[in-house]
Amino acid sequence: MFERVELILDKEKINKIENSNILIVGIGGVGGACFEALVRLGIKNISIVDGDVFDLSNLNRQLLSNLNNIGHSKVLEAELRAKSINSAINIKTYEMFLNESNINEIPLKTFDYIIDCCDTMTTKLLLIKEAIKNNIKIICSMGTGNRIDATQLQITNIWKTNYDPVAKVIRKMLRDNNIKNKIPVLCSKEVPIKTGKRKPGSISIVPNVAGFFIANYVFNDIIDSGK
Repeated sequence: MFERVELILDKEKINKIENSNILIVGIGGVGGACFEALVRLGIKNISIVDGDVFDLSNLNRQLLSNLNNIGHSKVLEAELRAKSINSAINIKTYEMFLNESNINEIPLKTFDYIIDCCDTMTTKLLLIKEAIKNNIKIICSMGTGNRIDATQLQITNIWKTNYDPVAKVIRKMLRDNNIKNKIPVLCSKEVPIKTGKRKPGSISIVPNVAGFFIANYVFNDIIDSGK
């Protein structure tokens, strides 16, 4: 099924992709799109973590949601979708909201890459700490809500972010923990639209492009690595 991929990648790079082990935390708007892209790129070993279920409000933007899976586990639906694309894929699912009390249930040291697409700030910090401690590559998604221009998305160093409320919080948390590492993040240069509401607005374009943007970054980093 990956014959088109094999036309542009040599065997060494294909082996790198097939042998990589990826962890995605959060399979919503950004994470779901990233997951879909990685599955179709030929990544065979993916673990996914999310304790949420799909609801009607997800239909406008979350690639993995549809009218038939409302109320169903996001990670289990993601697994079904992946296996409907590639029956040989190895998906491990964790139906939980990741935190300090349960992170030991995940074999972090086995992963080549952590992709953080969760919404919880303390979990983002926890994943960054674990990645640094275990020398695992990580990329974190910042905010995509209240934005309408996907062309302003970028991947940069956390310390070079602007106009992103999520990144602002994470930068402070890193400073408070004396963490100065350059952490790759997906963020937007677009100033968020002010709605006056706590819950962010969202459209289909921005989070899905963000997810594919992250998948692109991870894919190219893997095939260009010396591993």
